[in-house]
Amino acid sequence: MGVSQPQPAAAALAGLDAALGELTDLYQDLHAHPELSFEEHRTAAEIVRRAEAYGYDVTPGVGRTGVVAVLDNGVGPTVLLRADFDALPLVERTGLPYASRTEGVMHACGHDMHVTCLLGALKLLADARDGWRGRIVAAFQPAEEIGEGARSMVDDGFFERFGTPDVVLGQHVAPLPTGMVACHAGAAFAATDSLKIVMYGKGAHGSRPETSVDPVVMAAATVMRLQTVVSREVPAGETAVLTVGSLRAGTVDNIIPDEAELRLSVRSYKEDVRARMLAAVERIVRGEARVAGAEREPEFTALDAFPVLVNDDTAVARTMAAIGAVLGDGKVTDPGPITGSEDVGIFGTAAKAPLCYWLFGGCDPATYAAAAAAGTLDRDIPSNHSPRFAPVAEPAITTGVTALTAAALEWLGRA
Repeated sequence: MGVSQPQPAAAALAGLDAALGELTDLYQDLHAHPELSFEEHRTAAEIVRRAEAYGYDVTPGVGRTGVVAVLDNGVGPTVLLRADFDALPLVERTGLPYASRTEGVMHACGHDMHVTCLLGALKLLADARDGWRGRIVAAFQPAEEIGEGARSMVDDGFFERFGTPDVVLGQHVAPLPTGMVACHAGAAFAATDSLKIVMYGKGAHGSRPETSVDPVVMAAATVMRLQTVVSREVPAGETAVLTVGSLRAGTVDNIIPDEAELRLSVRSYKEDVRARMLAAVERIVRGEARVAGAEREPEFTALDAFPVLVNDDTAVARTMAAIGAVLGDGKVTDPGPITGSEDVGIFGTAAKAPLCYWLFGGCDPATYAAAAAAGTLDRDIPSNHSPRFAPVAEPAITTGVTALTAAALEWLGRA
C-alpha cells in the first residue's frame, strides 16, 4: 500500500472542530485531577465512559489500571494506538486556573494531553468508519513514569486477549511549537537505569565532626565525582546522560546523620556505554566511601528501567508522510535521538511489530519563536517534568488529534 492521500484523513478530521470544546474540557479536567502510577482509577473510569460512548468494546483493569478499547470494522490491518496516563509527584507551579487539585501531584509530562488526543482520535475514527476497514486497538497505559506500565499490560495477556497489531503508533507532547511533529528513525529514545544508593557513615553531634564519618560530605563528594563519568569515561562520539536527581541526608543542622541516600539515572543508547557507565558509578561510589573511612559498604538498589526505543525506518517514513500531508509543508522534522525514555517500545518488541513514536508540539508558536530568536529556549520554554510545564490546550489538541488520526488511517485498510 502506498502513502495515502490527504482526502481520507480530511474526511475523518471534518468533525474535529465540533469536538474541540468537549476535548478541551476533558483535558483541563484530567490536568486538574492527576493520579500517580497504578493509582489512575478516576482517569481510567473517564476513559471507559467516553470510549464506550464512541462505540468501542472496552476492557478496564488490564495490567492493573490500564484500559483497552477495541473497534472491529471489517477485514483489514490491526493498528495499536497507545497513550499513557499517569502523573508525577511534583508540586505544580503553572498558575493555571485548572492546575492540579491533588497536593504534590502534577501532570508535568503531558500524559493528560495524550489521553485527550487519543480519545479525540477514537471518536473521529469511529464516526468515519465508513471510510476504512480493519481493527483499532487503543491501549491507555498506566505507570509509564516508573517504567512498568507497558510491561504490566503485556504480561496481562494483552496480545492474547486483543490480537497482535500490524503496527504500533503513539505520540508524546513536547516543548515544540503547536502544529509541529518530530520523529527520528532508529534509536529514538534512550535507555534508562535508575538507582537508589545508600552511603553509610557514622553519626555524631554537629559540634564534634571528628567523631563522625560524615555521610553528607561523602555523598556530596560522590555527586561531584559522578559528573566526570560522561565527560571522562564515555567516548566523545557517544551520547549519554547521568543525573543525580535526589540527595537526602539528615534531619536538623546540628546532627551528623548515619547515612545519605542518592537517586540517579543513567541514560544511554548502546549496551557497551550503559555497562561502562554503571560500572563507573559503582566504582566511584565505593571508592568515595572507602576514602571517607566508611565501615559499611554502600547499598545499591535498581529502580526503574526503560529499554532503548527503536523506531522502524519504514514505519517512520510512511507515517510521517501521512501526517505531513495533513499538517502541511515544513511541519514534520527529525529531532535526532532524544535523551528522554519511553516504555512504549515494549509493545512493539513483544508483538514483533514495527513501531512509530513521535513528538508533537504543545508550545504557543509565538512564544517559542520569541525565545528561539533570543536564544533563551532552555530558560523560557519549560520542558517536560518541570513544575511549570503547561502545553497550551488549543491548538495542541488539534495537532495531536490530527497526527494520530492521520497516522491510524494510513495503516488501516480502505473501504
